[in-house]
Amino acid sequence: MALAELITERIRRVTGLPRVALHEPSFKGNEWVYVKECLDTGWVSSVGSYVDRFERDLAEVTGAAHAVVVSNGTSGLQVALQLACVRAGDEVIIPALSFVATANAVVHCGATPHFADSEYASLGLGVPALADHLASIVETRSGVSVNRHTGQRIGAIVPMHTFGHPVDMPALMDLAQRHGIAVVEDAAESLGSLIDGRHTGTHGLCAMLSFNGNKIVTTGGGGAIITNDVTLAKRAKHLTTTAKQPHPWAFFHDEVGYNFRLPNLNAALGCAQLEQLAGFVAAKRELALRYADALQDVAGVKLFTERAGTRANYWLQTLILDADVADQRDAILASTNAAGQMTRPVWELLSTLPMYAACPGMDTPIARDLARRIVNLPSSPQLVKAAA
Repeated sequence: MALAELITERIRRVTGLPRVALHEPSFKGNEWVYVKECLDTGWVSSVGSYVDRFERDLAEVTGAAHAVVVSNGTSGLQVALQLACVRAGDEVIIPALSFVATANAVVHCGATPHFADSEYASLGLGVPALADHLASIVETRSGVSVNRHTGQRIGAIVPMHTFGHPVDMPALMDLAQRHGIAVVEDAAESLGSLIDGRHTGTHGLCAMLSFNGNKIVTTGGGGAIITNDVTLAKRAKHLTTTAKQPHPWAFFHDEVGYNFRLPNLNAALGCAQLEQLAGFVAAKRELALRYADALQDVAGVKLFTERAGTRANYWLQTLILDADVADQRDAILASTNAAGQMTRPVWELLSTLPMYAACPGMDTPIARDLARRIVNLPSSPQLVKAAA
């Protein structure tokens, strides 16, 4: 049997379904009850008890001191970068291997993406390679780290926890502190993922979470900023609420803000989803075991698994092709999708997209290699029950 056909057969063996999406939400809890309460009471907009509750629940789940819910992950990352004092003209270091929203949020701040390479161990930012890169380009001017080639300040580093697998944050934080650069985590995909028992998103100055329809917990669309800094949390809420000064009736806005707050209706959905997070993570981790077992005797491929010291949420199950069969990736994608088992490749490298091709950065051989070898597999948590 050809490799593509064999992988297709093994995926179907795990899913137990004739047709299956890449990732579907699961609504098996209190979603109907909470959303109906919003409709019954009329509290459906950006003010309501579920907004406040969702923020409290997120803080408790992640261990962050504060959470501020917003309209989507991209807007959350944009504001998080502003909280980190990223200014127009700055450069922000991000992985070349990431979803386009990571780069877009940087540009929305008026800054420029500066692309960095990945590592094989986490699929995220490679800290040793980044350390070498910074050593070669950074010079300190008046206490500020500047790219000597462009003359621009390096305003922040944004690690992205790819498919829920944590970056080596202790090493990255040490590197960033040596250069005096703020760290803002793109934790869009890693709700429920831990590093030595500590939740992703709580290592840097602040972080962004996403609750898009395909995420492990969904509000339909939505996101959050989490931080341990009370001043930053207050400013995040102020900026995302059109910078309006609190008052019973007056409309006084003291700076340019954004209408980025999450509606109560979406927050109600999020509260119900968050109650089930532990079950979702457990199901995804079980699904990873089942894929690993089904594929263990298939030569040329391997399921990506968490590195030591981390607990991944396995948001998207990830197949890594050996280098000598990487040219069969598209055949695998064609075979699996034709058979009703939805798979996808990883994103195009951000540094190759037309609007970002001229941006600064380091050489990215590992990111280029991973981009041709990754295939994401059906990953919905309910697949564990369907195949049981």
